[in-house]
Amino acid sequence: MHAVTRLPAALILTDRIVDDAGLFPPEALGMASALARHRSDQAISNPVLSQRFVCPAGRSTELIQQLDDGDRIQVIALGPAAPQTEAAVGSLEADDRTLVVALETSLPVDNQHKKQALEVIDQIAATRPHLDIFVEVGLGPARETDLDLLQRYGHAAKVRCGGVRRELFPRPFDLARFVHNAVSREVPFKATAGLHHAIAHHDGYTGFDHFGFLNLLLAVAAAQKDAGTNEIEHILAERNPNVMLQHFAGLTTHDAREIRAAFHSVGSCSTNEPIHDLRRLGLIADPT
Repeated sequence: MHAVTRLPAALILTDRIVDDAGLFPPEALGMASALARHRSDQAISNPVLSQRFVCPAGRSTELIQQLDDGDRIQVIALGPAAPQTEAAVGSLEADDRTLVVALETSLPVDNQHKKQALEVIDQIAATRPHLDIFVEVGLGPARETDLDLLQRYGHAAKVRCGGVRRELFPRPFDLARFVHNAVSREVPFKATAGLHHAIAHHDGYTGFDHFGFLNLLLAVAAAQKDAGTNEIEHILAERNPNVMLQHFAGLTTHDAREIRAAFHSVGSCSTNEPIHDLRRLGLIADPT
């Protein structure tokens, strides 16, 4: 346990950073259980939690059926860039117990389908200017032009950092290259999968090497100060808490605001583990 730093920059960096992705693996809660946990988190109102609930568009009817009369749920709808996703968003918007605040979708691999997807995304954005839209892109060299497309169309990106299979975890160099390219193009992004812990680590149970969401924050900070891909990769792989805290100690509140303008949030299946890690590191205080 580290002493609480009470750094203003740390409070900005961790404010509302965790989106509730409890419906997704490895937690994979049922809808009723996920909503019960979300209600509990709303009541506790920890500032680390965004209070945004990630729900597949295909499960929108199930979500509505499980809502209580007193619910007020901020929803991030997730689905393909297709008319059925827009219809699901519409059904959620028609229920006064939900507020759709964002849409997460993905960009297909082939150029023809990319164009079609972007047209649907633009249609949704044009009729819902309040909606944050995050478009998942691949990390291979052939997909780097996807960030150019998102920059041109004015949409934020989404990057996948892990999953239930080893091949879903990107190489550190590929993730570093994504961070460098997104920052240089001023394309903000959110991250998802495998990021429920603050610092990069090896999971002895699964055998997977996970990234940490604090590593990603510091990687963005480095990219904003013109660090190269190799330096960013090193930061993403850092597992020493003391080294991480030294990096954080050097950040100003201005730095923190710039970082969070570029790095929106993390989708985490756990809402407890990120808070526990931040308390253990001393970056947030225990509840009084």
